[in-house]
Amino acid sequence: MTATTTTTVTAPGASRKGRSGPRRLHLPGGISLRVERRALAVGLLLTALALALAVLLIGTGDFEIAPWDVVRTLLGNGTPANDFIVNDLRLPRVLVALLVGAALGMSGAVFQSVSRNPLGSPDLLGFGYGSVVGALVVIILFKGGATEVAVGALVGGLLAGVVVYLLAYKQGIQGYRLVLVGIGASAMLIAVIQYLITKAQMIEATRAMVWLTGSLAGRDWAQVWPLLAVCAVLFPLILGQGRALRMMEMGDDAAYALGVRVERTRLLLMLAAILLTTAASAAAGPISFVALAAPQLARRLTRSPGGNLVTAALMGSVLLMASDWASQRAFGADQLPVGVVTGLVGGVYLLWLLVTERKAGRI
Repeated sequence: MTATTTTTVTAPGASRKGRSGPRRLHLPGGISLRVERRALAVGLLLTALALALAVLLIGTGDFEIAPWDVVRTLLGNGTPANDFIVNDLRLPRVLVALLVGAALGMSGAVFQSVSRNPLGSPDLLGFGYGSVVGALVVIILFKGGATEVAVGALVGGLLAGVVVYLLAYKQGIQGYRLVLVGIGASAMLIAVIQYLITKAQMIEATRAMVWLTGSLAGRDWAQVWPLLAVCAVLFPLILGQGRALRMMEMGDDAAYALGVRVERTRLLLMLAAILLTTAASAAAGPISFVALAAPQLARRLTRSPGGNLVTAALMGSVLLMASDWASQRAFGADQLPVGVVTGLVGGVYLLWLLVTERKAGRI
């Protein structure tokens, strides 16, 4: 789903075939929004699916609640018992899943567009591992609480992002150089993570391992509000740069010729995407592969060029909530952390992607 500010000139006698293509919604001030019809349909479908999964997840647990009772409770007409279970216990977890999935999906779309590489994902570029190192330092060395761990994850992710950007910068950022530097940074950060765990006491090591798996269990409103604030600020900022992002995908020279301040725009977008990734990690731990898969699945469904930012965010929410439902229902009484499920599915997807890219001659 794309939105760009454009000026449209239609020649007399032009073909009418375009009526089945993108639609242009004209707004006051000479602004027109180009809406791809297929992307719009996919976005609406993903929105409906995300809402349905949210209702299903809220009703899932030791005390099952029917979907219509969930909706009735959300509208304020439920029983006191349902109201407590739905609004106090389960709704925050579902909202965290929705926001974390959307944040990872949009950040993955930004990184893949900026690097012009399908492997350009926070999972592979080291930013997620930077958040892990920051959180583990707080847990193991400073014995910090949940708030301190979240701050540590944010700081660690930002520092990793800055280091990777500086190491990859050479008269600009080139996609494969960014990916290679990110993979190298990931390897070093994994070594740091393993070192920190070996130095931890039993209690801190257990706590660290629980956080490392990536989980939505026990999430409450304390995680919802900060993540919602970050998304409310950064989503419009990234979407406002959507037109420049599409131009940058044509190459830096073409973007410069079209008036885009490439390096400034790239730095702004990468910083916003890193903040989204680290905020998601701070709220739910390192959730792997959602940022890698969501933008590509969204692009395949919409068949539209560009980042497909909104659709990627919706796809990320759907993937994470579906994985959370599977983690609770697909393994019997043994509930798995959602990070384990996304890792299993994402590993298979990554292998398929590598084979596909190799056959296409791109790697």
